[in-house]
Amino acid sequence: MGVEGGMKCVKFLLFFFNFIFWLCGLALIVVGILVQMALHNTLIIHDATASGAPIVVIVVGVVIFFIAFFGCCGAWKENYCMVTMFAILLSLIIIVEIAGAIAAYIFRNKLSTVVQDSLTEMISSYNNSTDEFRDTVDKLQKDLKCCGVNSSSDWRSFKPQGNSVPDSCCVNVSANCGNGTMTDPAKVHQKGCHDALEAFLKKNILWVIVAALVIALLQIMGLVFACVLMRGIRSGYEVM
Repeated sequence: MGVEGGMKCVKFLLFFFNFIFWLCGLALIVVGILVQMALHNTLIIHDATASGAPIVVIVVGVVIFFIAFFGCCGAWKENYCMVTMFAILLSLIIIVEIAGAIAAYIFRNKLSTVVQDSLTEMISSYNNSTDEFRDTVDKLQKDLKCCGVNSSSDWRSFKPQGNSVPDSCCVNVSANCGNGTMTDPAKVHQKGCHDALEAFLKKNILWVIVAALVIALLQIMGLVFACVLMRGIRSGYEVM
């Protein structure tokens, strides 16, 4: 016997919420990938904790993507076992999402140190690195309009004379514009990249936290509908 009356409404609401979850799962995957790219393409960061939160979000997104499909089938077919399994899996996902949000928040407090260490390593490795790595560093400085870690003086070992910087530090980038112009504010950005990069990464991590918490709240509502539907299906079986 199928569910009737108000339970039919709950059934369709659960089906609708699962469709929203499916979209949310896709959104989490995209957000996680974008943050991961921001962490490792904008700047090569070797600290493993930097990848923790976005990887958790990507994994959760993939799992939600498939669980939502599973929940849709259970709701549509009014299958008690499928809806029960969906509710259990969804509960676990909510816990993981909240843990991921907490991990991202904790990482925000460590971000300043990670950025400082990574930028310092970036400068020390610049001359002996690959063209691809130097292009990444140059793009970072051009995009953020900065130079060095805390100031342009961090590039003093860039060339033997100690007063030159990469051309990407220049206000108006041109060939050899950084030669002998390290402390000239009219030609070279004097502000370091640390603060600008930290702000950029915190903004991306904040989106991860917001996305995880918003989706978790939506899923709690879906979990409530799943429990109500489970009760309705079970009552239908008991009447039979």
